[in-house]
Amino acid sequence: MGKRELDETDRRLLSLLRANARTPTAALGRRLGLSRSAVQDRLRRLERDGVVVGYTVRLAEADTHPRVTAQVMLTLDPKQQERAVDALRGLPEVVSAHTVSGVYDLVAEVRATNAEELDTVLTHIGRLPGVTRTTSSILLSTKFERR
Repeated sequence: MGKRELDETDRRLLSLLRANARTPTAALGRRLGLSRSAVQDRLRRLERDGVVVGYTVRLAEADTHPRVTAQVMLTLDPKQQERAVDALRGLPEVVSAHTVSGVYDLVAEVRATNAEELDTVLTHIGRLPGVTRTTSSILLSTKFERR
């Protein structure tokens, strides 16, 4: 049996799981208007088809170690793009990097323990080989998050 497209119920189920993957199947069923066994069947199919590849735990940041997060838009020298990405990968403060369409070539998410550390990391990123320009936005608050 091959993969089939997600229907509206699948999308609603995935949205509920993103909000809280520990929600019991019976509670998911009540929210979706399905039986517990129907939810379990859908979850098995989503896992089998590779739509759901795992469940995770998100830890609260320790109050003693507040985090400062920034999104860094980078313009790269096309001839050194791979070198720049490898250099970013080597920085533990860079938690993700994505190619993007538009004016910039890459967006990186950077996390630091405080503004001073963030400033140091951003300066370092700006000096990496292949990086020709950066523009940073510090994230102030999270209104909601889906992962």
